[in-house]
Amino acid sequence: MSQHQTPLVSARHEEEDAPENAGPKPGFLPIETNWFDRLFISVVIWVALSLFWFRFMEPMGLSIWISNVIALTLAIIIITKG
Repeated sequence: MSQHQTPLVSARHEEEDAPENAGPKPGFLPIETNWFDRLFISVVIWVALSLFWFRFMEPMGLSIWISNVIALTLAIIIITKG
């Protein structure tokens, strides 16, 4: 019977030794998000920035690739730190 009790005792001991989860890491976004929410926000920003770029910046001669680089940089920052 002691063989069956040993794994339970050790499992309980590991749970007691585990550090408390302090909750989600606070980011700079004003809402609580997971990685998929932050990805969705990044895609929406990319679409909005592209539309803005097509309307106002591309007629001035600036390529859409500049907008894509800006959107990708923002997406990386939002997903990792947001």
